[in-house]
Amino acid sequence: MPTLRRISAALVVANISWTHAALAQQSPAWFTTWTSSNQQAARPLPDSVDRVPTYVNRTLRQIVRTSIGGTQVRVRFSNEYGDRPLVIGAARLALRDSGASIVASTDREMLFGGRPSVTIRPGATIVSDPVSFTVPALRDLAITIFLPDSSRVATRHALGLQSNYVSRPGNFASTPALPTDTTVSMWFFLSGVDVKNTAATGVIATIGNSITDGARSTPNTNRRWPDILAERLVKSKQPLKGVANAGISGNRVLTFGAGPSALARLDRDVLMQPGVTHVIILEGINDIGNSQVTHITADELIFGLRQLADRARERGLVVIGATLTPAGPRPAFTPAHEAIRAAVNNWIRTGGAFDAVIDFDAITRDPANPTQFLPAYDSGDHLHPGDAGYKAMGDAIDLALFGKRSRRP
Repeated sequence: MPTLRRISAALVVANISWTHAALAQQSPAWFTTWTSSNQQAARPLPDSVDRVPTYVNRTLRQIVRTSIGGTQVRVRFSNEYGDRPLVIGAARLALRDSGASIVASTDREMLFGGRPSVTIRPGATIVSDPVSFTVPALRDLAITIFLPDSSRVATRHALGLQSNYVSRPGNFASTPALPTDTTVSMWFFLSGVDVKNTAATGVIATIGNSITDGARSTPNTNRRWPDILAERLVKSKQPLKGVANAGISGNRVLTFGAGPSALARLDRDVLMQPGVTHVIILEGINDIGNSQVTHITADELIFGLRQLADRARERGLVVIGATLTPAGPRPAFTPAHEAIRAAVNNWIRTGGAFDAVIDFDAITRDPANPTQFLPAYDSGDHLHPGDAGYKAMGDAIDLALFGKRSRRP
């Protein structure tokens, strides 16, 4: 028996030593450098024309902007809203040169379980195999996929504000200058891009509506406020963090608007982002603007925002609330709407639900007319900032917030 005990103890010690050695040799974690919050394209009514494109024997080259860089990269593809299997016949990754052209020397094949093609069933998301690739920060990547079979682009991000390219018929995945037939401004079938970077310390997810999605900013210039934040973080001396923009134009906290509500998509778009450590919540103006139909009250919206904060904190995230920016003067935004916005903003500032608060309202409003944007920041529709307004928002964020630790309940 003593001999058996010694052997057993030796095996335990050996196993512990092996486990520690294996852990020490593990690769660094994945961190999101770019993401897209997908939404469902409208289904055609009976006997109506389906205006959602269906591609077959076409190559899509889509452009995404990194936040942080890395030494390995992988891409997440989604068929979440598909009504049929999505077949990717070939997939490539490269640095974008200009337009639909890539830097040919950077072109890399993406594989799926070691295979060059993959079939993604309806409702599913898959991740490519890791690619050894020096990914620069703040750089355009070209993700190219060949669609050999009929593919209805029902899984999409509608407000891309980025020119993406569809080829003439054929597989041009490895062609440096894509022979373009059509240009689109949406992203199709993309969920995210992740990198490995030993210097990275986390990811900041920004969940919101059109003001986070960048509506009315200049297309193809990456002037959304999360883009400004990403640039500042990369250029600062703060710990390196990626930025994952989870905005959907038209989105709401409580009810379906454009895409699932924030309460419905929090897990998908925030909590499941690889490496996520912080979340900024800027959401609710669409709930207020539609309250004459949905009958949403300030208390109900506050309840929804508290739910988002509590669920994120339970997962160990630092939760940062952002006040709702001005939305007047507009006939569709009445004094009753403004009263709800004021009540919600007061709660965001003083309710104690968040680890920190970014006062976007105070940053963007006109001191002489506090229910309105400062004219220089107004895109012209009195609801969305323009480029200058988005820059003011991104520039005003205290980067020290991202050194905070979560006060997990």
